[in-house]
Amino acid sequence: MSFEDLDPRPQRGAMLTALGREDLDLYSVEELNERIETLTGEIDRARAAIAGKNAKKSAADALFNFGS
Repeated sequence: MSFEDLDPRPQRGAMLTALGREDLDLYSVEELNERIETLTGEIDRARAAIAGKNAKKSAADALFNFGS
């Protein structure tokens, strides 16, 4: 075990909250476009995770509700 293992984990969603509070006036237009591109990629990743979870739930529902 290392000292890093003893550090508290950040609260879920804390990074997203901090991101939303960031002062955008400090960024150039190019940097803001890069930020949008990065955030769009993260949105796509979250949507893919949702689709995967929905597919697993549908498969489980089909397996356990075959008599309905």
